[in-house]
Amino acid sequence: MSNPFASPSTLPYQLPPFAEIREEDFLPAFEAGMSEHLAEIDAILAGSEPATFDNTIVALELAGQTLRRVALVFHNNSSAHATEGIQAVEQEIAPRLAAHQDAINLNAALFARVCEVDTAGLDAESARLADEYRKRFIRAGAQLDEVAQQRLRELNSELSRLSTEFGQRLLRDTNDSALLVEDPAQLDGLSGDDLAAAATAAENAGHPGGYLLTLILPTSQPAMEVLTNRETRRRLHEASISRGSRGNENNTVSVAAQMAALRAERAALLGFGNHAELATDDQTAPSLEAIHDMLDRLAKPAVRNARAEAELLEKAAGHPIEAWDWAFYSEKVRAEKFDVDLAALRPYFELDRVLTDGVFFAANRLYGLTFHEREDLQGYHPEVRIWEVREEDGTGLGLFLGDYYTRDTKNGGAWMNSFVEQSRLEGTRAVVVNNLNVPRPPAGEPTLLTYDQVRTAFHEFGHALHGLFSDVTYPLFSGTSVPRDFVEYPSQVNEMWMLWPEVVRNYARHHQTGEPLPQETIDKLVAAQQWGEGFATTEYLGAALLDLAWHELPPGTHIEDPLAFEKQALHDAGVDFAPVPPRYRTGYFKHIFAGGYSAAYYAYIWSEVLDADSVEWFKESGGLTRENGEHFRRTLLSRGYSMDPLEAFASFRGRAASIDPLLERRGLTDQS
Repeated sequence: MSNPFASPSTLPYQLPPFAEIREEDFLPAFEAGMSEHLAEIDAILAGSEPATFDNTIVALELAGQTLRRVALVFHNNSSAHATEGIQAVEQEIAPRLAAHQDAINLNAALFARVCEVDTAGLDAESARLADEYRKRFIRAGAQLDEVAQQRLRELNSELSRLSTEFGQRLLRDTNDSALLVEDPAQLDGLSGDDLAAAATAAENAGHPGGYLLTLILPTSQPAMEVLTNRETRRRLHEASISRGSRGNENNTVSVAAQMAALRAERAALLGFGNHAELATDDQTAPSLEAIHDMLDRLAKPAVRNARAEAELLEKAAGHPIEAWDWAFYSEKVRAEKFDVDLAALRPYFELDRVLTDGVFFAANRLYGLTFHEREDLQGYHPEVRIWEVREEDGTGLGLFLGDYYTRDTKNGGAWMNSFVEQSRLEGTRAVVVNNLNVPRPPAGEPTLLTYDQVRTAFHEFGHALHGLFSDVTYPLFSGTSVPRDFVEYPSQVNEMWMLWPEVVRNYARHHQTGEPLPQETIDKLVAAQQWGEGFATTEYLGAALLDLAWHELPPGTHIEDPLAFEKQALHDAGVDFAPVPPRYRTGYFKHIFAGGYSAAYYAYIWSEVLDADSVEWFKESGGLTRENGEHFRRTLLSRGYSMDPLEAFASFRGRAASIDPLLERRGLTDQS
């Protein structure tokens, strides 16, 4: 097969040969990969020898390598560079991939052979792998009868198709919903570079002379903090919250309702009361009840704090606060209470400096890593940059790709993906990418980040480190292949270095003068960290509880009016405070309807319990030191899923996690 995916890449660290990959290569590579994978499964079953760990479990781990190569590249591109050609392939291949996986998961002979493997005498990671395969076959329906399995295949295929449809409709509607403004006076408050970026975006979209405010994935949009024109803020807010629910051909809420109903039916087939029970069955949370207990414990004080914040905002505004007013007046109150103006900080947050002297600097001090840009290597888009990551002794660790700018073919939000996963069995090291959505400035102008975008850069790099540091034998356990309610933990820990004294002093320098951000300002930022936590916690809980409401529907339920259901769900959960809408509404909740987080959006705050406790450990143990970095890396970051995640945490921390640091951080204690 003359296809760039046919064999492992010969580039450093097996970086995919992006210069050779064409859109028309993906479909035949998928087809060849699936055919090869099934042939390898047949070979496992054809053996006359009794099932052993090597001839069955290891053979399963080594099977499907062509399919894995193409899938890792394609799934990143379908989010980061979803051209019309990529979208067409995605529509065709998504249900076929679901059917392919079912052909393996529901293979009775294969399941029987997996169950025959004797784990006595195996090392801990190998025994865990065999056990994990058995569990995954069972969760996938291997024990169902033939009729139930056929219905399961139909459900999986349709859900795969609908998930793809949701994501593609959302991307189109997000692009279509961008706010076009003709009069620059209506954009008062935007910085000169933001105004220039909006003009460039408008021209690229076919509106020369106008200004286009593109949308990021969450409800709240960055420009809301600075736009002085209240009507413009209202229009931008309504453009954001109406995505997917405008009644046009890009309607996503109807797709969401279909998916919720089908997921509930599938859960019932597999013996669960609803999809949330199924989805949380293999997470670190002990039960769905435990998840609700934590969220409910947080909801009341969070809304209480949000209402108290709203009172201060109304005093500053002189009128009742609407959702489109919140960010604007929150910044005014922050400036008044703490003398901090976040918008004024942007000249100190130039992208290259944030990366090199901030994100990479912290990783060097903590882990001894160095970063060497490889301009000789090519990414999947001209804007992608590539760094080789090396250990302190110069040994190569892997490749890190950075894709930082927004574009019409890119989904909103920020994420990390893998192109090559570390595995001692396969002899591979990690190749990972971080995606952000920063508006590209006009040619020759610096890329200045917002305070939140700096935090996001540190956060996503925490995911990258989790992938790069992986040191496991088996691909199934590599890097970030951990439960959803654990995967956000290392990335949230990495955010702490953003304002760590020696780090922020190193990167936060004025892009023109080189002057450092004044220490007085840094101190004020630290003091102001708890301001706005009422809003932040309430909007987050709104999304997390909405997610669970959709996925706790009993089988046979179909929601005719998704927006009415959403409104009632927020009311029932006690988080229906109009000035603070959920971070994601149903129409653009890509995490749960096209992103793998269904019934798992709670994971961010579940992980934050571990994160907040870990931050306390670093502070108590001396902070940004090589000794601390090595301990965190050795006991936790390198382990992937090769051991129980909570056992790995206890190995790092010396005990189980405490929720108290999280409550203190978010101002949710009785004394707060």
